[in-house]
Amino acid sequence: MKQIIAMGGGGFSMEPDNPLLDQYILKQSGKEMPKVCFLATASGDSKDYIARFYQFFEQQPCQPSHLSLFNPSTRDIESFLLTQEIIYVGGGNTKNLLALWKEWGVDKILQKAWEQGIILAGISAGSICWFEEGVTDSFGEGLEPLRCLGLLQGSNCPHYDGEANRRPSYQRLIATGQIQSGYATDDGVAIHFIDQDIHKIVSSRPNAQAYKVANDGKVIETALPTSYLGMEI
Repeated sequence: MKQIIAMGGGGFSMEPDNPLLDQYILKQSGKEMPKVCFLATASGDSKDYIARFYQFFEQQPCQPSHLSLFNPSTRDIESFLLTQEIIYVGGGNTKNLLALWKEWGVDKILQKAWEQGIILAGISAGSICWFEEGVTDSFGEGLEPLRCLGLLQGSNCPHYDGEANRRPSYQRLIATGQIQSGYATDDGVAIHFIDQDIHKIVSSRPNAQAYKVANDGKVIETALPTSYLGMEI
């Protein structure tokens, strides 16, 4: 079973006092103490970001670790990543993330991990990266389309309600054919894919949602059923 959990925003880095999304990710492993590896590549392996990852996950039932491409702890990256149960990708510059992954061969390792059933998860850049295309601010001013890993079909736009220009920019890019139809996620929302299908959409905020955004002669935005985790036992 191939699983990807793509978060538009939220998690330990955006909602340090709201553990709902990250706890959902941990539960999907089915393990009592799953191995969780953090890739902070998109942030340039920010020491503060990595420290916040450990600050949260060391309090959870899991075995946290991280992989830095700027200061690798192992020469055998493939073996290290393929022993994990969950690989969690942080936010930042998606273009740089993809460039470094390709240079180090991490892109191919992550595809192998996905095919072997290791859960891939991530926020923002760590959500966009799994799709064929994503909307990114990696180039500086403005939002532009970016070709990504293509494990999931279609395009992705995170922070749909969290940044004022996300919704209009995504819809404009779809309307003009600069990016293909896809999924948008509000901050606090995660789409859980099994293979290419949506298994479940969950949120850490009561009114946050995910959307299908498609070009059918005109742009059509369809809200998708989203379960608020705060209501679940």
